[in-house]
Amino acid sequence: MNIKSGTYYWSTTFPNAPSYPRLEQDLNCDVVIIGGGSSGAQCAYYLSNSNLDVVVIEKNKVGQGSTSTNTAFIQYSGEKLFTDLTNTFGEEYIGKHVSLCRQAINEIEEAAKTVDIDCEFKRRDSLYFASYPEDVERLQKEYDFLKRHQFELDFLTQTDISEKYPFQKEAAIYSYNDAELNPFKFTHALLDYALKKGVHIYEQTEMNGHSYNNETKKITIRTKNGKLVHAKRVIYCAGYEGIDLKKEKQASFVSTYTVTTNPVDDLSSWYKRTLIWETARPYVYTRTTADNRIIIGGLDENTTFPEVRDSKLMHKKDKLIEEFYKLFPDIHVQPDYYLAAFYGGTIDGLPIIGKYSEAPNSYFVFGFGDNGTVYSQILAKLVVEEIVEGKSSDMPYYLQKRPLLKKSK
Repeated sequence: MNIKSGTYYWSTTFPNAPSYPRLEQDLNCDVVIIGGGSSGAQCAYYLSNSNLDVVVIEKNKVGQGSTSTNTAFIQYSGEKLFTDLTNTFGEEYIGKHVSLCRQAINEIEEAAKTVDIDCEFKRRDSLYFASYPEDVERLQKEYDFLKRHQFELDFLTQTDISEKYPFQKEAAIYSYNDAELNPFKFTHALLDYALKKGVHIYEQTEMNGHSYNNETKKITIRTKNGKLVHAKRVIYCAGYEGIDLKKEKQASFVSTYTVTTNPVDDLSSWYKRTLIWETARPYVYTRTTADNRIIIGGLDENTTFPEVRDSKLMHKKDKLIEEFYKLFPDIHVQPDYYLAAFYGGTIDGLPIIGKYSEAPNSYFVFGFGDNGTVYSQILAKLVVEEIVEGKSSDMPYYLQKRPLLKKSK
């Protein structure tokens, strides 16, 4: 899958990132993780604290796939309002989901404090504003839902917003204690931690096939250079390219665009450097970085053809800058990096752990959504719980068949 094109900022922040050898011998292990991006690293991080023999293989270089296009908004809220999700799943179900999102953010913070590489994790508040007057009522209902579930947030009026920001909006949800991080450094930090705990990591090692042995109950992963990895369990963490390995009918894709600007000297008009996004669809979102750049993203297009996606990049780059100036006319920026990429979501709005009868002892981690880092942290923990402890009580919330799918009063 051609998942991205353009120029990429995150890898420039860590030019001397660790590198790993190519697999040059056959291996036997307890668990093999396919993919060295964010979700693979999160699985490796959790597994590194077990007594299992774990191997990670990455077909290219660590963190160079969809991780390199991740804008790393670390939030519990997602593209679909929780109040909309309750219409499908019921409030009890979605209350559990949002609680797991909050827990995942805390665990991302704990991981960031535990690893040796600084991944620029920082708590940030979020502003989610009504793009149009008719969105205010829906935003109020979302606020009421989150308040019922003990989240710390405020409902801002037009006056409240104008007092804090150089723009006017009808209303907004102001959420406390979301976060941001550098996803490239985060991925490397987790794998560096896992390596030091005994996990084996290999780059430039592409899977070329897999098979299951009914007698040994093991999966054999074949690599393109002819090496074999025999494992009791496989976790497929190939990001959006995981769809090339297993077609998941719940997954859906659009094209999205991102600009990363030059460093900005004065950000004083940006209240607490909040994460900012909106109710419009397609939406625009923006955040700052550790070196005072600004990331502006969004303006999604409903196309899954790379050539169509890429043909719009220059126009989208200019449009994203234009949208940013509507919010902060006093902050002058230049686009230093800009990219087009596929962005994956799910039809029902929840991420997926795929467990399929045709792939025994295997897990497919589809942490798809606009807060994919948070989703992947949830899914990684649940998969590792089941592998290590034999059961994960919360996993059914995210299985592709959604066996808990029912409305709760």
